[in-house]
Amino acid sequence: MKSQVGILTMSDRAYSGIYDDQSGPALARLIEKRGWNTARQAIVPDDRRVIEAVLDHWSRVKNYDLILTTGGTGIGPRDVTPDATKAVIDREIPGIGEIMRRTTNQLNNRAALSRSTAGICQKSLIINLPGHPQGAQECFEAVVHLIEHALEMILGQNHAQLKNPKNNEVLHEH
Repeated sequence: MKSQVGILTMSDRAYSGIYDDQSGPALARLIEKRGWNTARQAIVPDDRRVIEAVLDHWSRVKNYDLILTTGGTGIGPRDVTPDATKAVIDREIPGIGEIMRRTTNQLNNRAALSRSTAGICQKSLIINLPGHPQGAQECFEAVVHLIEHALEMILGQNHAQLKNPKNNEVLHEH
């Protein structure tokens, strides 16, 4: 499966040109190594309405398979990425954020302060990653083994059809 991936960086300072975004390009390199296609990279300010609009557009119009966000997952007043994501998604997948925090807590004892979340909007999987390049890469690596299977499940693939032996009714199981 050659996934189409959008990478969205949330940073007031990178958006303003105060410094260069390093997390987005770092994630793009990881995506390309997996053979997936980085369809789009963008930088937006830490503005909930803007983030919601881009996530909604990339999910519902561009139909990206995977949207990785980087930045805005902490507890600061401008950290609104998880809130914007939750406003856009149809279903949350809390286990992805839990795995990222549990895995990276061994590397950074402040990982528990991350509010990273994940969910599904239409047929797009959205995953929030930290804004620090190293943290974004470590969190991505912590869940990458789940992504391809999740994308197959979202598209309704990889479901075995089983029949109920009592009434021959078709059951779906993954």
